[in-house]
Amino acid sequence: METEHDCCMDKNREGAGIKNIVLVGMVVAVLLLSVVQSFQIRAIKNQMTGNAAVSAGGIDMGGWTDDEKMQYEHHGIMPARLQQNNRQTSQVGSC
Repeated sequence: METEHDCCMDKNREGAGIKNIVLVGMVVAVLLLSVVQSFQIRAIKNQMTGNAAVSAGGIDMGGWTDDEKMQYEHHGIMPARLQQNNRQTSQVGSC
């Protein structure tokens, strides 16, 4: 009986060793992926300077209130005083 038990224990140890190797490999792969993506995110952030709307569309938001900025950034709605001056009624966003 002891020989069968020892044999089964050896098989379990081999299976556990392979599982540990696979687990460590997966953890290393996830770690490498996260490092690569952190560099990619940093590169994207460095490309964006200031407000995305200012760099993309050339819109000066200097005199805008915080609410007007939020409405434009989240909903694409230009402030009413600018719409009257420019006669633009189209929205920038898709809302």
